[in-house]
Amino acid sequence: MFLLVLMFVERGKYRCSFIIFSLVKLNNDDDRKNYGESFIIFVLMIKYNPKTWFRHIFKFHKSDTFWTFRYEIVLVAIYAAVISYLEGEYWGSSAPFFSSVNDVFSFIGFAFSLLLVFRINSAYDKWWEGRKHWGALVNNCRNFSLKVKAFVSDSNAQEKDRLYDYMAAFPSSLRFHLRSQIEVEELPLSEDLKQKLKGKKHVPNAIAGELYIAIQQLKKKGELSEEEMIILDKELKSLTDVLGACERIKNTPIPYSYNLFLKKLIFIVVALTPFAFVADLHYWSIAVTVLVFYIFVGLEYISEEIEEPFGTDNNDLPTDHLAKVIYDNIQEIRS
Repeated sequence: MFLLVLMFVERGKYRCSFIIFSLVKLNNDDDRKNYGESFIIFVLMIKYNPKTWFRHIFKFHKSDTFWTFRYEIVLVAIYAAVISYLEGEYWGSSAPFFSSVNDVFSFIGFAFSLLLVFRINSAYDKWWEGRKHWGALVNNCRNFSLKVKAFVSDSNAQEKDRLYDYMAAFPSSLRFHLRSQIEVEELPLSEDLKQKLKGKKHVPNAIAGELYIAIQQLKKKGELSEEEMIILDKELKSLTDVLGACERIKNTPIPYSYNLFLKKLIFIVVALTPFAFVADLHYWSIAVTVLVFYIFVGLEYISEEIEEPFGTDNNDLPTDHLAKVIYDNIQEIRS
């Protein structure tokens, strides 16, 4: 059983998802000259109709908890079967002992359920907070681009395009940064603009800095008034606010001691389950033990998956899609 627990504790570190590579071709020759042809990676979040829940009951996919822990479920069933066999053949006179285990199991069950509720709620709160910040990022990028279009005249087309380009690249740089990746070559920027970012360890910060430099240059040239500068500065500040909030979500996992204690408690509960039910249910205690394992480990697994919402798991946020939406919106605004 100790090896079994190690398996389901460690499996969470090695999750994979389906990734679709799509070649994005830009609209015209000028765009191709400026940006080239770039690969954008789309990690598809699972979309479904929540009203057809009967269909989902009998549907299994590779991110399903039952499928993920199928081997551990078999081992738990074997463990429970061994306990059931020993109780039937050798421990038949130990009914008081099994009754006592049942009492202990009932006692800790309530406290354990509260811990699990707190665990999954805290994980979902991080997932939802991440979604709100990326939603704010979509609006902030649109607002900045609309104001650049209104404030900066077409006579400063080069500076104006640089603002559009860096703003369109910021969401992609953020999604790479939140996955601990530095992918300057994957950003939708010209080679000249990419050169300014190469060697930077914090690419989103570097892009925000270039945006500040660009609007400051426009201010010095008299292209922006003091009021317009303040308005654009407010929009740029919102970018770094979103960046900092997402970094906080990513870099603040559940405390290690709480996480370790919860996993140990899951192990204890699963290990005690066949002893608690075998005297009354006999071999049916195998099904009860598997069910308890599936529910408790499944909740912990789901919590682990959604508490860091910026990765590439099927249930993570669709940051790749949102980055492309922002890019497309900015291209439409600039046209």
